[in-house]
Formats: sequence, C-alpha cells, structure tokens
Amino acid sequence: MRVCLICEGSYPYVLGGVSSWIQMLIENYSDIEFIIWSIATNKEEMSDYKYNLPSNVKKVKTFYISEHRIEGHYRKIKLDSNDKEVLRNLLIGDLNSIEWKECLCLMKKYQKNLVNILMSKDFFNISLELYRMGYSKTSFNEFLWSLRGMYFPFMKILSEDMIEADIYHAVSTGYAGMLGSIASNVKNKPLLLSEHGIYTREREEDIIRSNWLRGSFKELWINFFKKMSLITYNQANIVTTLFEVNKTLQIELGCPEEKILIIPNGVDINDFSDLNPRSEESKKYFNIGAILRIVPIKDVKTMLLAFANVKKLVPNAKLNILGNYDENPEYYNECVQLVNMLLIEDVVFYGQANIKGYLNEFDLLLLTSISEGQPLSVLEGMASGIPYICTNVGDCKSLLEGNCGDNLGLSGFIVPIMDTQALTKQIVYCAKNKERISKMGMVGKARVSKYYKKSYFLEKFKEIYEELGESKAWQA
Repeated sequence: MRVCLICEGSYPYVLGGVSSWIQMLIENYSDIEFIIWSIATNKEEMSDYKYNLPSNVKKVKTFYISEHRIEGHYRKIKLDSNDKEVLRNLLIGDLNSIEWKECLCLMKKYQKNLVNILMSKDFFNISLELYRMGYSKTSFNEFLWSLRGMYFPFMKILSEDMIEADIYHAVSTGYAGMLGSIASNVKNKPLLLSEHGIYTREREEDIIRSNWLRGSFKELWINFFKKMSLITYNQANIVTTLFEVNKTLQIELGCPEEKILIIPNGVDINDFSDLNPRSEESKKYFNIGAILRIVPIKDVKTMLLAFANVKKLVPNAKLNILGNYDENPEYYNECVQLVNMLLIEDVVFYGQANIKGYLNEFDLLLLTSISEGQPLSVLEGMASGIPYICTNVGDCKSLLEGNCGDNLGLSGFIVPIMDTQALTKQIVYCAKNKERISKMGMVGKARVSKYYKKSYFLEKFKEIYEELGESKAWQA
C-alpha cells in the first residue's frame, strides 16, 4: 500500500506538533510506503529536514509557494457557459451553495491551465461582478490583483503533476486539503483528512489580527479558506479529529457528521517510565519547564511576563524553555530582549533538545499558546507525572480536568489566554503547594494511561488505511 501524506507548513521541515504526529505514524507502519507532499513557504526557512526519514518514506516532493509569481505570458482561455457558471459559483457563491463536485470537475478539466483561467476575460468579468457587489470602496485594479493573488498559489499547486498513491492523506484543510481533493478526484482514489487544529478558524484568527489586509478584504480571505475547507470536507471519505469540540466546529463549517471519527492523540506511557533521577543542582530550584516552538502562536512573551512576577514571590523559581527557536528568529530575539529588558533571572532557552533528558528535572510544565489542538507535549508531560498549567485552548481543558465520566480529578490548571496575572497566581500556588501538585502529576499519568494510548491511535489509523485501501465504495 502506498499512502501520500500531504502536509502544509510542517513535516519534514518543522519540529513538533503535527510533524511529530506524522513521524510517529510513519515509524509505526513499516509495511506501508509513504510519499510526503509538502507545501512550504520558502527554501530559506524550510530546506533542511528536521527528522530522520524512516526507510518507508520513498519520496519527498516540496512545493515552495514563494518561488511562484504571476508573471510571464499566459494562454488565452475561454470557458464554456457551464464552466463559467461553476467558476462564478466558486468566486461569488455563498458558502451554503458551493457546488463542490462541479468545482473539482472544473479543476480536473483545466488542471494544467488553472493559472491561465486567472488571467482570462471570464475571470475578469466575474471579478468585476463581485467587486460591484460590495468591494467598490477600493480601486477595481487593486481588487482584481488581490483576488488573483489569493487564488494564484492555490491554482498553481493544483496544476502540479499528481503523485500516484493508493490513498491520499491530507493533514489539514487549506492548500493541503485542496491538493488532496484534486489528487483524489483526478486519480479516482480515496481521500483521508486529519485535522488537529481547525485550519479555517486558525486562518480566520490570523486574518483578523493581520495588518496587511483591510476591512472587506479580510472577509474575502476568510470566505476563501472556508470554501476550500468545505470542498475538502465533502471530497474526503473519512475525516478524523482529536476531540468533540473540534468535531462540532467541523460540522458547523460544513463537514458531513457521518464522515467524522474522533481519534485522540496517544503516547506510550512506558516511554516515560525510565527518566533519570533528579539532579542535586535542580533540587535547588522550583523548576518550571516549557516545551514549545518559540513562535508567536505559543505566546512565550506572556509566559515571560508572568515569570517576572513569579520571581518576586518565588525567588528560587527557574524557567527552562525547550524548543526550536530557528523557525522565527525575529520572535525569539524579541523574547530574549524582553528577558533582558525586565532583568529576569533564571530563564534558560535550550533550543531543540532531547525532551526526555530534562523532564525528570521539572516540578511544573507550562503551555501559554493562543491556539492548539490536543498537544502531544502536554500528553508527554502528563505521562511523566508532571502537572501542567495550560491556557484554555484546544482540548487542554479536557486533558487537565477530564471529560464526562472521567472522575480521576485535576492534573493541572487552566488559565485564560494572555492573562499574565492568572498565570502568575497559578504558578505561585503550585510553588507553594508541592504535595498537591505532585498528586496532580499522578492523576495526569493515570489519565494518559487510561484514555490517551498510543496503541489505540495506531490501531485506528491502521484500520482506516486498510478500509480505504480495500473498499471500492469511494470509486465513481
């Protein structure tokens, strides 16, 4: 069996999170051949593999978005009346009326000419119609090129030669999901979609906060990503998600409920049973750990601001931040400058490190993200018997407090996003109540052992691959 894993902004160029999940999947299915189809930003940031690729990875194909521009000469394309109406539906149609099958058929029909369509008279006329419907406060030329710029990377990616595979497995919606949808449609093969975070919601948050887009253009971009997700949800044979809240969001965004399977992340608790004894040096401190990439979405600055307050109340506190800081050097430098500006002592950035070699040293772990799914780093910390303080994002509340029917108790504390005072208060409480948080650590270990088993996660995905590989139900 050959599976094509389609990744966007992650494996094999970015460490942690979804990439760790992909690596675990590949390593444990040695009897399956994998091809990686990676969508990346640029070669400067994403050229070196961050993982040792297992031998069953037969090929990595990377599409660098920044290498492609709207330039040069384009063939004149004239759509027939039916195709023109499908294009109009994609660009102007409301989310509830998107004709997703027809959109995929149009993309299949014109696969090698999709970029030419953007420069066609038909696209121009439909864009002018959309412009007059509510975007005329800016110049039409600006609007037209903004619309072309929005669809160009998408159309360019879909113009690629399709990789041969028995199953296409997209690890998000967005560009990866649409590429999987087209490949599935062109090759008449099944599509599996796995969402960790909800891509559409994450892009919506990014767009709302952005400075490079103005008012109505933000709405245009948000709807663009919603349409791409809607098409992927409908083309996918099976959609997996990590927890119930995500499932609800997927349904709200148009995913048929009967397609969705909840398969939580999992870890092997035995992998964390042989941690080294704590060193005498670390016993001098109340050691706080943070296992994360140093990027804005992890909100390291709130963590640092809170720790500055903690140091005034818990002088022996130490903050140990483990994780890659090469992904966003500018943000990392801002974090270092913040530490220096506030004169915060006992903050150490270790960079990428062997996490298991440090876990035994920590009294407490922190996660201050503004967006998450179901973080593997939290499950690994819980498997090590370490209590956590997390922001109320993704499935963190369920991990620390349990779902309905889970009477194990608390394995940590939840705080609001970007709330420095709440985070400070809980860290200080933990520092002054070591016996209580030690019991919380044992609750976390018990919860992982009972509800978040790696063996269950691997078993369920193996079943899905076998079902899709053998079934003919997906064929047209």
